Amino acid sequence: MSGSLFVVGLGPGSPGALTPDATAALQAADALYGYGPYLARVAERPGQTRHPSDNREEGARAAAALRHAADGARVALLSGGDPGVFAMAAAVCEQIESGDDAWRSLDVTIVPGVTAMLAVAARVGAPLGHDFCAISLSDNLKPWDVVERRLDGAASGGFVIALYNPISSARPWQLGAAFERLRRHLPASTPTVFGRAVGRADEKVVVTSLGAADPASADMATLIIVGSTFTRVIERPGLTPLVYTPRSVASS
Repeated sequence: MSGSLFVVGLGPGSPGALTPDATAALQAADALYGYGPYLARVAERPGQTRHPSDNREEGARAAAALRHAADGARVALLSGGDPGVFAMAAAVCEQIESGDDAWRSLDVTIVPGVTAMLAVAARVGAPLGHDFCAISLSDNLKPWDVVERRLDGAASGGFVIALYNPISSARPWQLGAAFERLRRHLPASTPTVFGRAVGRADEKVVVTSLGAADPASADMATLIIVGSTFTRVIERPGLTPLVYTPRSVASS
């Protein structure tokens, strides 16, 4: 019996942001693997087993899902947002590369989802309307000096920057350090967006500036977008401001 593995992006949290392909993969699976809070977002189906694990167990979770699929099961491995953006698709590929040879023969499908930076951007307008990049501030899997070099390069290169994994109880200082780093290259007036839990009941979106950006306003459920020198804010009386980055840049 030939098994299969679907790595499924659940989107930012709203059921409406879950794609039809993702829904179909979840419904067809014999088993679901994922971080506990992500599993809780998926309705239970009779006969379907659920295998929760901790947030820092990505490699072990991917390996367990691959073993189950290799035994002939239809397995769905859950990921928040899009599985290819700082998430489980890379963990699965790493395990396939270094693990059991049989895993290379499995039918593996990556099911995309709406990632946090797209959900936050949509709430405020079009801050990602021109060139942009995404940087994780976590130094669990890379040294902090690598993060610093990438922040320098992105800011000096004119990219809008989406900051993932900005802060946690174990990493309380990195976001403040990142803001200080970016202020070396960007004006204090640079539009900055804090988007927390977009699509969920406790959603909060704040438009501020890089100079006024407060690290204490973020947690691990927050995605931060720092604009470029081209990013603009359109004030609208009684309405949320629109933040956008023009699609064209004049030659220098």
